[in-house]
Amino acid sequence: MLKFLKGVVAGSGAGLKDLPYNIGEPYSSAWGSWTHSRGTSKDDGSPVSIFSLSGSNAQDGHLAAGRNGVKRLRTVRHPNILSFLHSTEAETFDGSSTKVTIYIVTEPVMPLSEKIKELGLEGTQRDEYYAWGLHQIAKAVSFLNNDCKLQYEWLVGSQYKPMELLKSDWAAIRKSPPWAIDSWGLGCLIYELFSGMRLGKTEELRNTASIPKSLLPDYQRLLSSMPARRLNTSKLIENSEYFQNKLVDTIHFMDILNLKDSVEKDTFFRKLPNLAEQLPRQIVLKKLLPMLASALEFGSAAAPALTALLKMASWLSAEDFSAKVLPTIVKLFASNDRAIRVGLLQHIDQYGESLSAQIVDEQVYTHVATGFSDTSAFLRELTLKSMLILAPKLSQRTISGSLLKYLSKLQVDEEPAIRTNTTILLGNIASYLNEGTRKRVLINAFTVRALRDTFSPARGAGVMALCATSSYYDITEIATRILPNVVVLTIDPDSDVRSKAFQAVDQFLQIVKQYHEKTNAGDTTGSSMGISSIPGNASLLGWAMSSLTLKSKPSEQAPLAPANSSAPLASASSNDSSVMDTATPASINVSSPTNFSDQAVPASPTSTDGWGELENGIHEEHESDKDGWDDIEPLEEPKPPSALANIQAAQKRPVSQPKPQVPSRPKIPPKVSKDEDDDLWGSIAAPAPKTASKPLNVKTAGAVDDDDPWAAIAAPPPTTRAKPLSAGRGRGAKPAAPKLGAQRINRTSSSGM
Repeated sequence: MLKFLKGVVAGSGAGLKDLPYNIGEPYSSAWGSWTHSRGTSKDDGSPVSIFSLSGSNAQDGHLAAGRNGVKRLRTVRHPNILSFLHSTEAETFDGSSTKVTIYIVTEPVMPLSEKIKELGLEGTQRDEYYAWGLHQIAKAVSFLNNDCKLQYEWLVGSQYKPMELLKSDWAAIRKSPPWAIDSWGLGCLIYELFSGMRLGKTEELRNTASIPKSLLPDYQRLLSSMPARRLNTSKLIENSEYFQNKLVDTIHFMDILNLKDSVEKDTFFRKLPNLAEQLPRQIVLKKLLPMLASALEFGSAAAPALTALLKMASWLSAEDFSAKVLPTIVKLFASNDRAIRVGLLQHIDQYGESLSAQIVDEQVYTHVATGFSDTSAFLRELTLKSMLILAPKLSQRTISGSLLKYLSKLQVDEEPAIRTNTTILLGNIASYLNEGTRKRVLINAFTVRALRDTFSPARGAGVMALCATSSYYDITEIATRILPNVVVLTIDPDSDVRSKAFQAVDQFLQIVKQYHEKTNAGDTTGSSMGISSIPGNASLLGWAMSSLTLKSKPSEQAPLAPANSSAPLASASSNDSSVMDTATPASINVSSPTNFSDQAVPASPTSTDGWGELENGIHEEHESDKDGWDDIEPLEEPKPPSALANIQAAQKRPVSQPKPQVPSRPKIPPKVSKDEDDDLWGSIAAPAPKTASKPLNVKTAGAVDDDDPWAAIAAPPPTTRAKPLSAGRGRGAKPAAPKLGAQRINRTSSSGM
């Protein structure tokens, strides 16, 4: 029973052999009789601190004090007090003597003297670091004052004791405020901190040369000879001028972040990136960065905090970045906060390369892809641009089954800038598509859609994309599908498009000439003769940056020429102006060539000009079966002869007479004569023509149109009579006499519609 109680009071372990931590090298210094060692967890290798205290027997006074400390540490929870992890008590035998050791495991810490040497801070940054540390200690002391007990005061060195404690004046102690003894101890710590030396005797506290002037009045009140006049540590925190600096204020704000309103948070996080550069780097990375990551992950931080997080994370090593920051970023992709999503996409170049292919394909892409169909044009464009970094990490199934289907829709987006950038993206990621997908997608996307877009930068991007991907096309595709479409643009209304078209024609003609020369030489080893892009094409595949702020509709825009031909600029309207703070308006020159004023602008792409069904596709129910690139005809059909054109025009002309259908319950049953019993169409047939040479008349007025284009192909009247509708379907009603001319027939189809 006594052994059980001892285990409950003394610790949570059953001996050193069962301690789930490895004890490492001890530090050179520790408080009092304790030994402070480094340690690691046996489970995951995480660092810890292990404190040990030894005594000659179980009744040793030091051990009694140690057990009391373990008991209290296990029950105390405060941000500025070490977190208790584990404890145990072990006995070892050395000949005839027994040695008892208490072990306490806490979160990892190191002696202050060693930490100061490690940081090597000087000047203002050193003062701010000291101020923050003293601020935290003062908060801990203030918290513990009401619970402080003095039974083990003999463990404290005499140089650290106030006079009333040194003289054992218990009457004076009982009359003193509860913080009196701890305030004195805090004053001793301040002396050692700024003097850089251990306190040898009480009289040394009078040497104040090293104490900062802003802290000196408070230091003197902490060490007042009269216990009742000593400064309460809580008042020290609230009123001391010394603690009013950027580092203390920043960390204090993060500590009480949940109590701040949205305006305060927004203002704070917008200033934080610049502020972090002025703070001690080690404190930022080891204290402020984890606090910021946690606040973002659990939703208490505003979207601007993401910029500060990435700024601080850039100071980490690649290994630390992957371990401490990337997990938070991956979780943020699941956020429903549009501002968070915008921030992630705007800064994806800062962390995208650090994301593994598996994480991108299985966790990140699913959330990013929702931006392709967002109502905000700005977010759709950011999502599109993010694929330049994410697409190389996607599997072929995801690219073919999901990404290309989204890009197919974006190439007919209402925003011309998005259409242009979709073409540019396809040119950039062409190398990551498998050969079969490239055959189905690229030519159709660049010729049928991009080259026929009403927006001139989109047409220019299509030409540049064809040139940049020329190595993927065989000679037949170049001669029959690419050159005919590009040549048309040599008379484009926009001068920049014309220039690009002439360059492209020269490039592809050079490929064809090379093939011709090889064929004449008897070399037929391959039909793909792609060569490197023409000068300037490398910059094709810089984005067509846009402001997305013009309010005109795409159909209302005239062809525009970009200010820089190597980076076409697109501008379109935005559906959401609330997230456009970072968009930089692009300068766009309006091109108005006089020589081509009568030239027709290529037709704008429509939603049915798709890319075709893709392998391993993830098809949505609402999507059209033709919403792809496979079913696009690369060339326009030849114009039919005039006579045939008239016939085709007539076929497209709507006919006013409804389609003959069997009525389920007609309101006015037609009168059926006995000699028409075999005519199935008797009840709804149009009146017979007056002459056999005239076509059937479908006009409601009953007049004959001699110029009817249907006359040349009209079929003669039927020579046999079909079986008429049964009069019994009128349910016994007396049939009415037929009327001349067109009639309105109320009926439903056989399907009940």
